[in-house]
Amino acid sequence: MIARPDVEAAAERVAGRIRRTPLLAVDPDPLTADSGPSAPDARPPAPAGRMWLKLEQTQHTGSFKARGAFSHILAAHAAGRLPASGIVAASGGNAGLAFAYAAARLGVPAEVFVPETAPEVKVAGLLALGATVVQVGVRYAEAFEAATKHAADTGALFCHAYDQPDVCAGQGTLGLEILEQTGGEVDTVLLAVGGGGLMAGVAAALDGRARVVGVEPEDIPTLERALHAGRPVDVRVSGVAADSLGATRLGDIAYDVASRTGVRPVLVGDEAIVEARRLVWREYRLAIEHGTAAAVAALRTGAYRPAPGERVVVVLCGANTDPSDLVNRPAPTA
Repeated sequence: MIARPDVEAAAERVAGRIRRTPLLAVDPDPLTADSGPSAPDARPPAPAGRMWLKLEQTQHTGSFKARGAFSHILAAHAAGRLPASGIVAASGGNAGLAFAYAAARLGVPAEVFVPETAPEVKVAGLLALGATVVQVGVRYAEAFEAATKHAADTGALFCHAYDQPDVCAGQGTLGLEILEQTGGEVDTVLLAVGGGGLMAGVAAALDGRARVVGVEPEDIPTLERALHAGRPVDVRVSGVAADSLGATRLGDIAYDVASRTGVRPVLVGDEAIVEARRLVWREYRLAIEHGTAAAVAALRTGAYRPAPGERVVVVLCGANTDPSDLVNRPAPTA
């Protein structure tokens, strides 16, 4: 449903609207040194390659979602499909923040539907951006249903968190940046998967140039289940990363791109995600979401082990989190 030319078109649309986020070269050892359990097909440790962290958590509103938000709204405007009533979005938090931010910068009214379980920091952020916030249900699916009905009733532009072509293409501009920043010298990109919009865009951008590994919590295996079933299927949502990776099913666009380009799914447990988030703070002083930490956890646990000489980029995709449990942890006892 999307391919590299769509991502390149999105890059032209969003130019000057988004940040070109840093790519930080790092020593692979702190990220891959854990000798914990490995996947059955895991390869032996080989830290001889190069590794980078893509600091996308420094993007506007603290996540990659601003890319897709600007892409979708600007595409609608260019096509004459942006009504005076503005936009409506459904989001567990990050997508809503991004759409609210883009709408505010473009002078467009925004209404965002979120679950009652959305973190307070994200709800506060929405309000600060001038969006109207409606909290409905306890799951993303309930907020989504209410938002789509409201859009149909009012004629507002509906903004999907992860399953619209211009949204996914916008997220894929991150992949183009990675190619530019590494001079094309990258073999693998690890990133977290929820509904799959980021994965879809990046895999489309990198198709034929680098592989994409989609990492997701064991409790929310949307990609793994979809590839196994041959289509997106509903999964139960739970665990520490549910606030940012809590989609009930993989998007249709994400499934199409993943199956077409050979995206590899990897699963990690909650305990590994929590520890990976702490490690990123401890080693690099970067506060990231639990969902974001899933990509790091895949390396730490050996669920994904780079081959000798492999050049790996790990995407840190979001930072809308309460950092108090990182900076105020009890001091170790003597």
